[in-house]
Amino acid sequence: MPRIPSSLAPFTVRALRRALLGAGLALLGASAQAGEIAVIVKTTNSSFWQNVNKGADAAIKETTGHTLTFSGPASESAVADQVNLVENAVNRRVAGIVLAPSDPDALVPAIKRAWEARIPVVLIDSRVSDAGKTYYQSFLSTDNIAAGELCAKALIARVGTTGKVALMSYVAGAGSEADRVGGFKRYLQAHSKLEIVGPYYSQSQMATAMNQTTDVLAAHRDLKALFGANEPTAVGMGRALVQSGRAGQVVAIGFDGNQDLQKFVQDGTLEGIAVQSSFRMGYLGVKTVDELLQRKPVPKFRDTGVVWVNKTNLQSPEARAVLY
Repeated sequence: MPRIPSSLAPFTVRALRRALLGAGLALLGASAQAGEIAVIVKTTNSSFWQNVNKGADAAIKETTGHTLTFSGPASESAVADQVNLVENAVNRRVAGIVLAPSDPDALVPAIKRAWEARIPVVLIDSRVSDAGKTYYQSFLSTDNIAAGELCAKALIARVGTTGKVALMSYVAGAGSEADRVGGFKRYLQAHSKLEIVGPYYSQSQMATAMNQTTDVLAAHRDLKALFGANEPTAVGMGRALVQSGRAGQVVAIGFDGNQDLQKFVQDGTLEGIAVQSSFRMGYLGVKTVDELLQRKPVPKFRDTGVVWVNKTNLQSPEARAVLY
């Protein structure tokens, strides 16, 4: 191989660098072309996640040529199925992924694969563990610690600082559950002497939550209050209160805002509900992926907000904007 003259070596190195940079930009440019944005949620069997889908669908119409797919496992506890959905999306080279991870650790290898394939990932609703921070570009969620504290404050204001409170949770260890329930518990422990019964995990199954609440009500006749930490759990809790004849006798606070929960607030079964903007999560999730594909800067975290809804403000514009 002929030796490169020393006088040309700097130019050659610069040219090589420019060529490599051009190749890198070309790869990024390829990902900016119109393609599929895959929205993968914890389960499709929930009106909360269907409202996320509505937001995503509204956003995709504002992008230039992208298409939308929406999927999720049959239940929130089917973590392996969700991992497979993410891996399948990577294998078919989607343009971007919006993901609500069911487990903070199990999804990390899958989003790492997306990162290695130069597919942007935007998380919604629930975080992943610190090991995955490098592999996603933005996280859009309710500040679940603050939301849990909000529910705890409302409960103390209603029942005082002593007595028993049953904690009806959903999937142990899920990012949103850890923050939301953790915030709730820590606030109660710091600001009251209320005794926590549970937590009980419904696996986000309404029927399971209903049976668990029925059992708790029977076992603790002196129970002062209940907290249902997500939509299916709170619905099951409300139905158990009605069927047991304890509605209005035991203070109950729920989370999320579907039609069932709104009715429970209206008739006094629930004291109130903390409502996330699920539509906004879906909408901003897709918009953020689109911004990433256009190489625009995006925040690493964006708070999508929570609204406290009770009988007094149920019909207010602020409440109607997040209820579904």
